[in-house]
Amino acid sequence: MAARRPHRPAAVRRARRSARPAHPRHPSPAGRRAVIEVLRAGALTTVQDQGRPGWAHLGVPRSGALDPAALRLANRLVGNDEHAAGLEITLTGCALRFTRAVAVALTGAPADVVVEWRAGAAQRRPGDVGRPLALPAGAVLRVGPARAGVRTWLAVSGGIAIEPVLGSRATDTLSGLGPPPLRDGDRLPLGTPSGPPAPVDLAVTLPLPGELRLTVRPGPRQDWFTPEALDLLCRGAYTVSPDSNRVGARLAGAALTRTVARELPSEGLVLGAVQVPPDGRPLVFLADHPTTGGYPVIGVVDDVTPLAQARPGTTVTFHGPQR
Repeated sequence: MAARRPHRPAAVRRARRSARPAHPRHPSPAGRRAVIEVLRAGALTTVQDQGRPGWAHLGVPRSGALDPAALRLANRLVGNDEHAAGLEITLTGCALRFTRAVAVALTGAPADVVVEWRAGAAQRRPGDVGRPLALPAGAVLRVGPARAGVRTWLAVSGGIAIEPVLGSRATDTLSGLGPPPLRDGDRLPLGTPSGPPAPVDLAVTLPLPGELRLTVRPGPRQDWFTPEALDLLCRGAYTVSPDSNRVGARLAGAALTRTVARELPSEGLVLGAVQVPPDGRPLVFLADHPTTGGYPVIGVVDDVTPLAQARPGTTVTFHGPQR
């Protein structure tokens, strides 16, 4: 995105090297270990958990699911610990085969879900986002494109048991830590189930955003902007750009004018930082954000999770915290 790429200390470079044997396309011998076979990876499907907090001083962001609560909910529905790793499926869906009987649950963006298996002849049955499903060994789960929103989270009983890096199995698309995004033909090892799934009649739905209204607090470089720019940020409207990703949501709209034109030495960035590149259009940093950047931060958004489901063209407005 717009921020300068941070220097990676030796500890982080060693962690990246140590993660290579756990690459899902070159797994260590696992005998008959149960796996997920990726038949269709879709546009962007990544392994995610609750991230790796506590490493910002080494240039490593938290990463993890863009909506941590949605993944926690999916894990609860299949009896997993809330920190278990699942999949974050982006926009176009995916198709997966399971070599053992599993319980699965999806949360987030609504999509058509179909289970296929063979019992003398091919069998199909529909499923629902927000409802746990029991799948027999060999079953194929087909998740269709998101009908609204952008991302769906999938939890599997036992979790995805790839080797953790710095305490997390999350894919960090900026730093390259964790497993790479899935590709057709990948095989992901499954862990041992730790608890019973939720009752089969439990269904949970999460509301998806329409127009987003985000609470923003003053940033460390608010005084680098004109009073008109600050008023525009909180009174105007922006739209989500197609250039957005897990690193940040780029916003299209009126440019914010600076009063200070000089260069800014790189300084720390946090989740939700609203950075303003030279074109004046704000950028809201998400889970895979860099930990330092060289453009001024005009504000910090309290809660960025609604942006996880914001399609390009979604309207975004900002307002100050309630008094």
